[in-house]
Amino acid sequence: MPRKKAKKKKVQKRKKTKIQAKRKVKKKKKKLKREKVFELLIKHEENPIISPSSENEWENWQTFNPGVILLKDKIHFLYRAIGSDGISRLGYASSSDGFFIEERSPSPVYEHKTNSLSFCYFSFASGGSFGGAEDPRPVRVDEEDVIYMTYTACSSELRIALTSIKVKDFLNKKWHWKKPVLISPPNEVHKNWVIFPEKINGHYAILHSLNPKILVDFFEDLNFDGKTFIRSYYHPQPQGKHWIWEAKVRGVGPPPIKTKYGWLIFYHAEEKGDLGRYKVGAMLLDLKSPSKPLISFKQPILRPEEDYENNGFKPGVVYASGAVVKNNQLLIYYGAADSYVCVAYADFDEFLEALIKEKKPKLRKKVLKRKK
Repeated sequence: MPRKKAKKKKVQKRKKTKIQAKRKVKKKKKKLKREKVFELLIKHEENPIISPSSENEWENWQTFNPGVILLKDKIHFLYRAIGSDGISRLGYASSSDGFFIEERSPSPVYEHKTNSLSFCYFSFASGGSFGGAEDPRPVRVDEEDVIYMTYTACSSELRIALTSIKVKDFLNKKWHWKKPVLISPPNEVHKNWVIFPEKINGHYAILHSLNPKILVDFFEDLNFDGKTFIRSYYHPQPQGKHWIWEAKVRGVGPPPIKTKYGWLIFYHAEEKGDLGRYKVGAMLLDLKSPSKPLISFKQPILRPEEDYENNGFKPGVVYASGAVVKNNQLLIYYGAADSYVCVAYADFDEFLEALIKEKKPKLRKKVLKRKK
């Protein structure tokens, strides 16, 4: 081979090697940037915070999917419990700091009467019970003296029920619940309906579907007569540009939280390429027109990664059903593997700013020690 050609070939090879090296460095930098940990949500190091109790037969199988409400600077839990008789009831617990349970009722505080103890597919698939009250969402609207609670009522079908209790009775643990009324139509399966904590344009608002559209109905009062039902429809496949990582949309989680940017909601969905595992997303809705989505995270904010989230009645499930903001700290309560109650937390302002900027949230662990 002539010297000139050989020299030219050598120079070209060097250039190619340099270009490849630059590309590798660029790729590595990009990867490092993408993998940079955004310390947002922290799963409590001592999760689960509520587990089944062998002392109480009504809750010795599963304790999960808590509804929460902040009253008198204390967080009150109404959690779903299943015991050896297979009935789903609601238990009560409370915490001053939101992490360590200080009080827990030895008896259930709410029970939805069922007509039969026979096996029901819908109820069993919904969490393992034969029937009863599932997945409570308590809420206090505009600081009224009443706490409203929507929940899934199951006997031969899954329907949404509404009940209420006076704030005074609730705090004094006098469980004088109003007789429940079914607000979803018969012969239809419905779950995950929530009441907004403030009236919108002077009306109570109920969010009852996220997909194919975000459906919110408005009412002058919440005195349903048992004959009037909210017409709702649901589709699992995402419809709309606001869905990004979701392959199947399940439903809303806790009641909405009002922020300066919009209504903050959490929801359950299954991710593309990882079907069958429930994850949690976050989204903002318009303050005046809550059926209008504004922005959402491009990735799930909670994934089933821990042992307690993958070992239980339904492995691979994180199911957020309660959330409060206390001392500017966002506390998200969720059911893990349909067996335990857990909590994850974040600085509320940081969380909102990250959502506005569409940053990708990641989890980190941190040991939380009890204050003496």
